[in-house]
Amino acid sequence: MHVPAEELIYAFHSDLVPATRVSTPTTVVFDTVDALGGQVRAEGDTIDGLDFDRVNPATGPLGIDSARPGDVLAVDIRSIELPDQGAIIAGPGLGVLPDALDAPLSRILPIRDGHVIFGDLRLPARPMIGVIGVAPESGSYPTGTAYRHGGNMDAKEIGPGATVYLPVFRPGAALALGDVHAVMGDGEVCVSACEVSASVTARLRVLPGMDLRWPLVETDKALIFLISLPSIEDALREATAQAVAYLQRTLSMPFGDAYLLASLTVDIGISQLVDPNKTAKAVIPKWLVGEFGVQHSGPTAPAAGAS
Repeated sequence: MHVPAEELIYAFHSDLVPATRVSTPTTVVFDTVDALGGQVRAEGDTIDGLDFDRVNPATGPLGIDSARPGDVLAVDIRSIELPDQGAIIAGPGLGVLPDALDAPLSRILPIRDGHVIFGDLRLPARPMIGVIGVAPESGSYPTGTAYRHGGNMDAKEIGPGATVYLPVFRPGAALALGDVHAVMGDGEVCVSACEVSASVTARLRVLPGMDLRWPLVETDKALIFLISLPSIEDALREATAQAVAYLQRTLSMPFGDAYLLASLTVDIGISQLVDPNKTAKAVIPKWLVGEFGVQHSGPTAPAAGAS
């Protein structure tokens, strides 16, 4: 199954009509357009010249026949094929330091042999998906905004080998994704990363009747709740609450014990600080809770010095 880059959306809304429908499990290739809409091709192309109606496109939506409200859509990221260059931009009034720049900046970043070239530096590429989501329960959210449905979470963990779990709110789910980055640091502090168009191959599965209220990412080492709210303080608080509740439920322990255990084992962090809703994350080690959706017999601590 192939979803071309011509099939794009700029908002996740409750009445999304899928361009194509599939049955699961199935493997799908999404061709994506970079978050800048392909408008930055040279360093003379800056943010003040962008047509913002073309910013943050997501490829889709793709309907999943068996997905129903109350289910979870599992998106296994198999691969992300990068182009030979990307772009990063910044400008006055943007990012975590909005007063730091007097003029807009842009850089074209070559991508060679698994590295992003930044001046004389060779940064190891770490491909990731910035925008991934489904139709929300109600209302409309621009693709640049993240919430319970997913959206622009900008979590660097959403890369090859990871699985994204999305709550399904509407029949068919209506999955779309885009805003691929070749590399990004937590926070995405200047307002962009190494923005690229890319080809994403993903395996889709539906998990019926799962209890999931926010997006969750599973890597080989951790389960990561992603919480996106207007205030980063509120997002951090909700991420903590979700982690404690998950420990309490999975390990069958009282709230107080789960709260104490979270302080010993769970890492609370930030994915992005520059979109309308900020995204916090709670990272729970899998040695403690096992795989998502699989009955866990009990924690097995790693050997001393292991992570």
